[in-house]
Amino acid sequence: MTGSRVQVVSISSLKGGVGKTSVTLGLASAALSAGIPTLVIDLDPHADATTGLSVNASGQQDIGQMLRSPRRAELAANVVPSGWVEQASKRQPAGQRSVLDVAAGSAYSGIYDRPDLSRRDLRRLSAVLAGLDRQERTIAGKPRYELVLIDCPPSLNGLTRIAWTASNRVLLVAEPGLFSVAGTERTLRAIELFRNEFAPALSAAGIVANRVRSASAEHSYRLSEMSTMFGPLLLSPTIAEQANWQQIQGAARSIHHWPGDAAKTAAEAFDELLKKVLDSGQQRRRG
Repeated sequence: MTGSRVQVVSISSLKGGVGKTSVTLGLASAALSAGIPTLVIDLDPHADATTGLSVNASGQQDIGQMLRSPRRAELAANVVPSGWVEQASKRQPAGQRSVLDVAAGSAYSGIYDRPDLSRRDLRRLSAVLAGLDRQERTIAGKPRYELVLIDCPPSLNGLTRIAWTASNRVLLVAEPGLFSVAGTERTLRAIELFRNEFAPALSAAGIVANRVRSASAEHSYRLSEMSTMFGPLLLSPTIAEQANWQQIQGAARSIHHWPGDAAKTAAEAFDELLKKVLDSGQQRRRG
């Protein structure tokens, strides 16, 4: 799949607690709002993205089970539509496709979150995704998915490396704080090393500054520092800290369908970030 026009993007951070899953959900919400057929793969054993996407699995295999036998896995038969699709269908123009599927996460995938995986193990998710080429992969004559978002664990153990092997690009998430900025620098170095050894087509899609408090002098200082350190990799707009994120995710609703000015502003920010990620990926392929 990574050789096709489908963009496969891992959302990563080597530091926990920066809102990586929230960014994954925000981008998924933006993709759904834009009518971009999208698959979210919840590779974090905590499976928070699965919960936030309002998934009700009924007998389907989760991603950990599919990784166990990747060449026999039937991804198309085991994805689950997000509950957000029903919410969005009431507001979308007639004829617009609403596709937001989820490869559900589970603790089972944790058996692969170790540092000693072989090259064959690293290709497990790539093999699962390649299975779409052997299965029904079109809807109304169009590709089943145009975008795949992978929510990774906050570490560089096996699952993150499995995700990176299957991806075109890695989107980094950081808070404007000392430890998070240092973690982002480590992640960029790790991507470069991993690219050289395992995945020559892999690149960084950019860095999303999340949970930004505009009134914080420390955050302003760190954002300036990040701009100097990372240059154009630091994407704009930044994502402001939102007091009701937990409420939104607890209700399993998308940011685009939550009332209030703060949610509307966040939804617009994710729309712009998604466009930049997709546009830069297309430019890279043309280059």
